[in-house]
Amino acid sequence: MNQEQLLALLQGVKEGSISLDSALNELKSLPYEDLGFAKVDHHRTIRNGFPEVVFCHGKTKEQIVQILMNLAKYDNNILATRATPDDFASVKEAIPEAVYSELARVITIIKKPLLKRGKVLILSAGTADLPVAEEAAMTADIMGCQVERLYDVGVAGIHRLLDNTDRFKDAQVLIVVAGMEGALASVVGGLTDKPIIAVPTSVGYGASFGGLAALLAMLNSCSAGIGVVNIDNGFGAGVLANTIIKAIHAAKYDE
Repeated sequence: MNQEQLLALLQGVKEGSISLDSALNELKSLPYEDLGFAKVDHHRTIRNGFPEVVFCHGKTKEQIVQILMNLAKYDNNILATRATPDDFASVKEAIPEAVYSELARVITIIKKPLLKRGKVLILSAGTADLPVAEEAAMTADIMGCQVERLYDVGVAGIHRLLDNTDRFKDAQVLIVVAGMEGALASVVGGLTDKPIIAVPTSVGYGASFGGLAALLAMLNSCSAGIGVVNIDNGFGAGVLANTIIKAIHAAKYDE
């Protein structure tokens, strides 16, 4: 249940078009609904502005389907991350409108128009970083941001990045996704005054230690003001970008 649905329910009770018993039945699932194996947080939309996101890894196909069906009954847009093609096949059978991105490994269920406020520019160092970059892109997109992509602009061919710096101007947040030594975040940080969210990926050879080298490089960046999320956490970067965009637009509205 989201804020608009809750207000409509309360308004209906006030006007007498909805009975107290009906309203009580609607509110019984707040703040969460216990499915036995999971407690689905229906209150999260009211608190955070977006429903609980389902992390599919480690869950059975049956569990994923039940959770998503439970979330879908409130007609909110829904996101499930780290889903396999087999997970999606089961979800698609139960929820025909579900869509899958094999590259991003996410399932989306769109129940209402996306907001498309603000602009998030997502940069990836290399093509191997695209699964994480697309996870960030699809997360920010479904949460209501306008998303643009600038891919394969790593420092090994830095002219590819420098030819596109004009695209930084219209963006309000930049997400920089890079593996190997993670240098792209530092370079971008020296070229713009926009908030930068750096995402280290596990792409690289042995001494990259599964993304640890990129993580430490980003944490130790000489470009000030870069925020860093966990290794391969495109989802977390997308959520943070959306939070920044919402704060910017809230501040403009307050003015």
